Parts: sequence; structure tokens; C-alpha cells
Amino acid sequence: MPLGAQRHREDAGGDRPALPPVSAAAARDRVRELLLLAGVGLDGVAAADALLVTSELVTNAIRHGDGVVAFRAEVEGGVLRLSVTDASTRLPAARTGTADHPGGYGWPLVQRLAERVDCIARPGGKSITATLRLG
Repeated sequence: MPLGAQRHREDAGGDRPALPPVSAAAARDRVRELLLLAGVGLDGVAAADALLVTSELVTNAIRHGDGVVAFRAEVEGGVLRLSVTDASTRLPAARTGTADHPGGYGWPLVQRLAERVDCIARPGGKSITATLRLG
């Protein structure tokens, strides 16, 4: 069966969506399992990119967005869609790190690695969805 011929979701285990991950490591574990279920090898560039984007989106939601409210990942047709919802209505913006406030690399990295990134402001927060081609 070709890569992505079936649809795989990280929350497919029950009737209710899985609780959002409490850390970037927990989110990466969930995406890693999803990639394996979809037949994506973890030693390739596509998997590394997917795990890095997962880390950045979840870390940013925790650090700048008042926490992860919802998390969804699915693979369909050789494409991974990651969606992270946080509790801040402030949309991401690129910034340059300084000695006093290092960082600023994550958001540009997400935009560079993902095929598409959508930010949707919602009452009480925002959702960011990144789409990555896996093959």
C-alpha cells in the first residue's frame, strides 16, 4: 500500500480526542507513533522535519501561548497535518534574539520546513496548523 494511502490520526484510539500533550517531548512521541503507523521511516529527513516542527509548535504554545489547549496530528495522502491550539490570541511573529532574550529561531524554522502554515485566531486563543509532505 502506498505511503499515506490510508488516513491515520494520533487520537484514533477512542471516541474522545486525546488530552493535549504537556510537553514537546510528549507531542513528539505521539507524532513518532503516528509516523510509524503510517509507514514513515523515522530515519529520514521528512520524519526529522515533522518532529522538529512538532517541537517548535508545542514549545511556542507552552512558552508564549499560555499552554496547549488542543493537539491534533493526522497523516493522509502522504501529508502530515499538525494542529496546535493554545490559549493566547496573539499570533506568532518573527523576532530576533538578544543576549538578554535568546531565541527567535523557531517560528521562521516552522515556516521554512512546512509546506503550508495557517494561523487562525479564535475566541480565547488561536490554532496553528502546519502541513508537511512526507514523501
